[in-house]
Amino acid sequence: MNGSPASVQMDEVRRRAQSLLSSSGSAQDVKAEVQKMAGIPLPPSEKYLHFTAEAMLRENTAGCSRHETQESLSRLVKALSILEKYGCNLICPARPRYWRSVKHNNPVFRTTVDAVKGGRTVLFLYGYTNQQIDGLSFPDEVSEPDTEKVVAVTLEVMTLRTEVDMLVKGTHPHLENFKDIIPYVIQQEKLVSDVVVSPPGEEQHGDEPQVLSPSPKPTQAPVHGQPLKPSTGAPTASYCNLCGGTVSLLCPSCDNKPFCDACDDLFHRHPSRANHKRDKIPNTKQETCTICGLSAVHAQCSTCVQKLCQKCDRLFHSHPDRKGHTRTVITPAKTSSPSLSPWQCAHCTTVNEMRAVLCTTCERPRLATAAATAQESPLSVPTSPNTEWQCKSCTVMNQGSSILCEVCERPRLATRPPVAPVLSSPGSLSDAEAKWTCQFCTYVNTKPTVMCEMCNLSCKDSAGVSLPGSLLQTPSVTKYQPQPGVKPQPMPRVNLELKRQKMMREDGLTLIHQIREAEKRGISPEEVYAALCTCGGSNTNPCDWLTSELPLLLDEICAMAASVQLNYKAGDSEIQPTTAAEREGEEQEQSGPVVAGEGGKLSRAEAKLAWLAVGGDTDRAVRQLLRDRQVKMRELHSLGFRDVSQCEEALRQSGGEVKGALSHLQRPLLEPFHQRIWTDQPEPPIDPKNPDKQRMCRRLLALYDLPSWGRCELILSLLQEPGVTYSLEDVVQAVKESHDKDFIRRLLNNECPCCLSIFPRSKMQSLTSCQCSVCHECFGQHFTIAVRDKHIRDMVCPVCSEPDINDPEQLDSYFSTLDIQLRDCLELDVYELFHKKLTEHALMKDPKFLWCCHCTSGFINEGDQLKVTCLSCHKSFCAQCKKPWEPQHQDLSCEQFQQWKRENDPEYQRQGLAGYLRDNGITCPHCRFPYALTKGGCMHFTCSQCRYEFCSGCNNPYHKTGCKTAQCNYPGLHAHHPRDCLFYLRDWEPNRLQDLLQRSGVEFNTDASNGTQTDACGVMEQKDEGGQQTDSPCGIQTQPGQAGLCEKHYREYLVSLINVHSVDPAPLYDAQELTRACERYQVDTQRGENEDDNAYHARLLTRLMEVPLGEKVPRNK
Repeated sequence: MNGSPASVQMDEVRRRAQSLLSSSGSAQDVKAEVQKMAGIPLPPSEKYLHFTAEAMLRENTAGCSRHETQESLSRLVKALSILEKYGCNLICPARPRYWRSVKHNNPVFRTTVDAVKGGRTVLFLYGYTNQQIDGLSFPDEVSEPDTEKVVAVTLEVMTLRTEVDMLVKGTHPHLENFKDIIPYVIQQEKLVSDVVVSPPGEEQHGDEPQVLSPSPKPTQAPVHGQPLKPSTGAPTASYCNLCGGTVSLLCPSCDNKPFCDACDDLFHRHPSRANHKRDKIPNTKQETCTICGLSAVHAQCSTCVQKLCQKCDRLFHSHPDRKGHTRTVITPAKTSSPSLSPWQCAHCTTVNEMRAVLCTTCERPRLATAAATAQESPLSVPTSPNTEWQCKSCTVMNQGSSILCEVCERPRLATRPPVAPVLSSPGSLSDAEAKWTCQFCTYVNTKPTVMCEMCNLSCKDSAGVSLPGSLLQTPSVTKYQPQPGVKPQPMPRVNLELKRQKMMREDGLTLIHQIREAEKRGISPEEVYAALCTCGGSNTNPCDWLTSELPLLLDEICAMAASVQLNYKAGDSEIQPTTAAEREGEEQEQSGPVVAGEGGKLSRAEAKLAWLAVGGDTDRAVRQLLRDRQVKMRELHSLGFRDVSQCEEALRQSGGEVKGALSHLQRPLLEPFHQRIWTDQPEPPIDPKNPDKQRMCRRLLALYDLPSWGRCELILSLLQEPGVTYSLEDVVQAVKESHDKDFIRRLLNNECPCCLSIFPRSKMQSLTSCQCSVCHECFGQHFTIAVRDKHIRDMVCPVCSEPDINDPEQLDSYFSTLDIQLRDCLELDVYELFHKKLTEHALMKDPKFLWCCHCTSGFINEGDQLKVTCLSCHKSFCAQCKKPWEPQHQDLSCEQFQQWKRENDPEYQRQGLAGYLRDNGITCPHCRFPYALTKGGCMHFTCSQCRYEFCSGCNNPYHKTGCKTAQCNYPGLHAHHPRDCLFYLRDWEPNRLQDLLQRSGVEFNTDASNGTQTDACGVMEQKDEGGQQTDSPCGIQTQPGQAGLCEKHYREYLVSLINVHSVDPAPLYDAQELTRACERYQVDTQRGENEDDNAYHARLLTRLMEVPLGEKVPRNK
């Protein structure tokens, strides 16, 4: 950089701005310095040191027209604003949470920074140099951004954004520096605005606030009969030629007259002007406040170089240090007419389009007022003199400061002018009163009707503004009769205005009728309009013409277009463009790639679209058809379809639609793919060792719906590891659950505790009652064997045998979930057998359920009699005592019948106490199934019907694991027996048991009955032989004095008498047994002071006998 004054000033302002931005990190603090840097007269190559601003401007505006250049610069301003925010976020002490990365899928980034060229270069300068899949980020080794460099780059981004913004607005003071960079930089003319300029010789005092007062607007006297014209200082074509609104179009065919959108639509609707080409004028964007960014600019401060709205200016310059600033008031530009925006119907509140004249719902005119609020007071004035007002005569919206209407020059407070009556003869008052003007459409009605002849709206809605006298009062029917002696008057002249309105009314009604008729026949209004333009000179109905003549015309247009194509190919261009726009279009077509074929392949659909687009002109339709076809051919050519004949044939078959043509052209290309899909050959497997890694990843994404490309690469890396035994599907399932490689390996390597094989987690199954997992095959085999060969209570975990089958609540919830798991892993017949057993298990809980004592069947007994007949074996038994039914049981209770058998049945007497023990055998407390077995031997009994495990002496359940009893910590197989249970009393000697019975006065037998003494005990008991439980006689040697039984069963006989008579064995306990029993039942065994043994034992015995005997101990008599 040279040492010029501008360079020195630039360095000084740059250093000051960098210091401010580094300390605060806020862009507002350096706004004034950035404005000064943007205004320094230096070329961009010397002003911007870190990035090439010239290249950025050239790349974003290269090959653009004037309008496109303006749009490109506007996009560049937005992108630089976002880049400025990125830089400020890095400088700010409290940086955002995710400052290290910039995501490409961010919609703001994609539409701003990524939409311009050079945006990512600035991000690289900030430090985002690490390229990621989804964006940019700082390198991992960088913990903090380079603040000094980021500050310098951010300042240059802010300066360039300010300069480009001034270029867009046309306020840049040094456009010569950009003359060679941007091709269409034109300094805009400065609009003449109402401003206050401080005279050079007048000084402002610092202690007095400056008063802003706009200078008086120069007025111009209106010329009689013409509307007010804008001042000479205004720019050319700034107002509409008809309504004075904001200009949006310029018509070269009408001597470059300017029009707004609404007036252009009305003015060029005439057939003689429908073909005019209009040029669009870009709208200048209204400047907004530099502080709030919302309100329009009210004043410009030359001291602090800011444009402020009225509120921000009053607040900002209220500070004592800024009271002496010199400001200039800027009068806001004239707002556009409200006719350019969508309007709301005052009657039905429907929002209509900008160009609509009548409401689409109620067909009322645009300026019609609501029926309830139609009455207007002639003296009503606007609430504020600065608001826009509508002329009551011509309905034009005028500025609030104007007094006269700009079009008709009527005063602001003037009401609608009265309509002068047209008299058919002098003094004909009835005809004058009969004519009235509709307030909605301004049509002069000549008949005293209550409905307007043009818009069909009621005259009552006009609130009586210009109603005819015949509708306001009773008309006087007086016929004019010439008086004798009076000279007859000449007939009045024909009113041309009435004739014009009548013609307009007739033409409008005819057009509406034709359009409605066409809609009924499925014809659009555009087709009706084009048909009228083609056959307007004849009396042919347009709908009939469209049906009969349009196909022939379309064929003619196609033939003419094919002929023109052949002539162009031969070098003979007979049809020349007539307008400048058409000549420009022809030049563009000829300069493009030649894609036209031999012709003759144009469709009627394309010809009809072109014919409708030009409004029915045949010659222009031919040109439009060729132009549209060439655009479509270029589009297909850009998509890679080079064969011209195929493209033309595809367009002809699709009716000119590019999408349909693409479908036809792509069908042959997709044929090999379709053949490969629909063939019976299997899809080649995915080979993880294939060198084409990207192809394998794409196939994985297509087949298995994986979330990302990285998961596909992870699958291939796992399958390439040495010693891999799992399949591709197993790896895919594991990768879908996690992206951690170690966790995936744990999922894929699980050992089955049954077969000791390795399986993935997805092929292992577990029960809800435990955490054990087995493979699917072992799971199915275990439960298949359990259902077929075992009881339903054996269907527990094959590893840990959970859950505890003696817990009814846990068992019910377990079977409800087990049913769902077995539904898919068991065969149908096995699953049905499981359901049958599950049903029987549920029926056993019914109190009316009975087991047959003759067979192993069970059923529900609905009767209340003692005699019950089994439904399976058809044998009878007693429902109460479960003994086989005998006739002697009739009319006897079970106790009476048992006593009768002891006294009268010889067989029962022969069996002696063995029969007694059999009759008082084991009964399952859970399912009530009786067993003709004694209780001797192992006390741990398992019911063969319900698999309930209990003590045969006290019926208390056996627990395999910890139980719910308080202060019980025993984890193994155990049961809690009462002190009168056979479990404890079977260890007593028979003499001791007999002594206990004698103390209680209970009789017992010592001799065998009726000489049934044998050498071996014949009591039936359950024995375990070879893993099977069978019922067989005891067979142990009997002893004298024990009633023909072995010692074990004689003790059982004596204990059964103790249980029947509820005898407490505690009085016969010795000191050690008494202490252990008290500890078992948690009785306090603490000895008192100076308490002797007798008193201590007596107190313990008293406390122990307070504990009740067993509740479930069988006490049958």
